Amino acid sequence: MKFGPVPLAEALGGVLAHQLGADTLALPKGHVLTADDLHRLAAAGVAHVTIARLEAGDVDEDTAAATIAAALTGPATGLRRSVAATGRVNVIADGPGLVTLDVSAVHAVNAVHPMITLATVPPLQRMEAGGLVATVKIIAYAVARTDLDAACRAGAGALGLTMPVIDRVALIETQAGRDLGDKGMRSLIARLDRLGVAFAGRSCVNHDAQAIAQALESTDAPLVCILTATATSDIADTAPMAVRLAGGTVDHFGMPVDPGNLLFLGRHAGRPVIGLPGCARSPALNGADWVLERLICGMGVTPRDIAAMGVGGLLKEIPSRPRPRRIDAAASD
Repeated sequence: MKFGPVPLAEALGGVLAHQLGADTLALPKGHVLTADDLHRLAAAGVAHVTIARLEAGDVDEDTAAATIAAALTGPATGLRRSVAATGRVNVIADGPGLVTLDVSAVHAVNAVHPMITLATVPPLQRMEAGGLVATVKIIAYAVARTDLDAACRAGAGALGLTMPVIDRVALIETQAGRDLGDKGMRSLIARLDRLGVAFAGRSCVNHDAQAIAQALESTDAPLVCILTATATSDIADTAPMAVRLAGGTVDHFGMPVDPGNLLFLGRHAGRPVIGLPGCARSPALNGADWVLERLICGMGVTPRDIAAMGVGGLLKEIPSRPRPRRIDAAASD
């Protein structure tokens, strides 16, 4: 591609690099100059214009962006692409789900040529319908066909959307001599609504392993959350004990995400069970969100997966935290 200022006589068919405006003349950036445009520009006293001119082997910006976006999404369901404009194509979620992406492939696309760019949301970002997953932007007015082909190869099938496979979730909540209200239930319902998942109801029981176990055995929901009146402090505490008492297993306790440290994960009757940390009563993001969303979307969550959540796992402070992370330096002396 050639780029630079040229006399009007040499500008026919060139791509206008900068917007031009006059009393009766307005030509936008990216406009392909016609003979009539040149006549009008001359009449307005314009002698030179800055243009981009495609050469043999070049592909225009809109075609290039659309081609790369198509390669990135491949046959993936749940994603759609916008119409190319000014060298940009957006990849959009058709429905709720989690973004799956090949990070190394994204890096490889961006390494092909500085004029070819791809920006995405983070891996496993929860999306709602209409959410922006990625944008392909061709910075120049054209790119070489060889670079375009290399970007398509590097990014083939790199983007996807994993949609929910669990359709309903139940909540077991314990009470220990005080009424905690329905904050936990309302927060869970809001989380489920974002993924289009139904709430299968709440069982309120005493803070007792036997009572929790009976409630667990009484629900047929494909995923069960347990929210206790007092925090789970050990893998042998009341709620994990209840899962084992009901014939289930507890696979992991604790996570390197704050807030959300006191989560446990188990299984009962072939379905996942999440022991929610107390911060799940707040609608604010916490570690339980990441585990809940992945399980709803059919992704296995292992202890190794939870351990890997520490990078990026320092989340925002929440007002309800009884012991904020920030400590006054004077008070610590």
